[in-house]
Amino acid sequence: MSEFLNILAYIIISIYSIALIYITIFCLLQFHLLYLYNKSRKQESDETLTYPKELPVVTIQLPVFNEMYVVERLIDNIVKIDYPKSKLDIQLLDDSTDETLEISKRKVKEYQSQGFNIQLIHRIDRSGYKAGALKNGMLTAKGDFIAIFDADFLPPVNFLKDTLPYFKNPKIGVVQTKWEHINANYSLITELQAFQLNVHFSVEQSGRQQGRYMLQFNGTGGIWRKSTIEDAGGWQPDTLTEDLDLSYRAQLNGWEIKYLENIGSPAELPAEMIGLKSQQHRWMKGGAETAKKILPAVWKSEISFVKKFHATLHLMASAIFLFVFLIGVFSVPVLFVLEPLKIDATYFAFCLTGLLSIIAVYYVANVKVAWQDYPFPKMLFKFVVLFPLFLSLSMGLSLHNSIAVIQGWLGKKSAFIRTPKFNIKKVTDNFKKREYRVKRISWITAIEGLLAVYFLASIVLGIKTGNTSFIVFHLMLMLGYGLIFYYSMKHVSIK
Repeated sequence: MSEFLNILAYIIISIYSIALIYITIFCLLQFHLLYLYNKSRKQESDETLTYPKELPVVTIQLPVFNEMYVVERLIDNIVKIDYPKSKLDIQLLDDSTDETLEISKRKVKEYQSQGFNIQLIHRIDRSGYKAGALKNGMLTAKGDFIAIFDADFLPPVNFLKDTLPYFKNPKIGVVQTKWEHINANYSLITELQAFQLNVHFSVEQSGRQQGRYMLQFNGTGGIWRKSTIEDAGGWQPDTLTEDLDLSYRAQLNGWEIKYLENIGSPAELPAEMIGLKSQQHRWMKGGAETAKKILPAVWKSEISFVKKFHATLHLMASAIFLFVFLIGVFSVPVLFVLEPLKIDATYFAFCLTGLLSIIAVYYVANVKVAWQDYPFPKMLFKFVVLFPLFLSLSMGLSLHNSIAVIQGWLGKKSAFIRTPKFNIKKVTDNFKKREYRVKRISWITAIEGLLAVYFLASIVLGIKTGNTSFIVFHLMLMLGYGLIFYYSMKHVSIK
């Protein structure tokens, strides 16, 4: 090899190694949260919960934008919550620009006639998006506590009675409940989303709580102390994850978040790939924006170094996709520079610790927790099938999510694109003829298709040269990008 090619080969190996080390550290941190989670499950709660004698006024905020298929279901569900009408203040924060608004007006009028204190608050400009709507609602909120539910959520009737007692602790500023899924079995896409979310709403949230690390309010399915929101500076629209942002500002001001894994708030998962991608873009870009905004304050705070470290990796969680993208793309040239540089592929064997860690995390969150009602053989089979598919699709989403992360770091602003829901609950439900579907193919989708071909070519070339060290990895990458490309094309509504 020439000197230039030699230097280039070492650069490729270095980038690949750094990315692999970061991913391994991330996976080991997840395993640490699993250790804490298992510890929390073995401990019995010593909390004595008592319902307050004088019931506080509670404001329920329902931020909505163009959700004609689920807004009626939402309102009908909220008025069923078991709480005195005189103590309930319902705000339908509807910024819709389509027929959703007329549905909202009709339902609000219907329940006002039944004695419910429910108001429709409609803004024309939609400034600040969801954060702006919540902030605007705070101006007239009557409650000392603010419960928030997105349009697709169906909280249980006892939600307030199960959450309010925890506020007897004056340090608690937020109570967050577990997201449950009303359509997890609808398709492979919803199955894999549930598979991942089950980890966040068991191992991650409960593990951080056990370790007394920073948690997050998940934007919906939770209840805030009104004074906590005000003390932390209120809802701010400068990131796409206003929930994560306010969570950290509140905790840095001394407030605590209480996570309740045993109380579920059912919701609808995105049923089509374009909606899933828009949700992922918002979460990944917003996470990067929030990290850029909040991390300086975290490191200037007086919390312990360990808490700062965990908070940093928590806020930087979206960056994992950038490193996944890098190891995928660079794995092909790495395959062909190992021999000239006399580097054995076993050099990268340390990543197996990360893989085993993440297998354990997903096994516990799903087989041991979320799927308890299944017979064990069925659970095991389901896990063996879904886990590699989940890894493949996560790798397939890495280009899309990496672009969102980089945009967040660079400060590129974009609109809050809400994830449309179609009232999909049963396998027989269909979204094909519904409004809100995207009608054009993204340039990112085209590149995802090319990447599937790229990894197919690497497999063929590897077999021809007898260099099959990465063949399983490249098969998963090809499958991941191929499935993302296929579903993206399938779910675009081109008329």
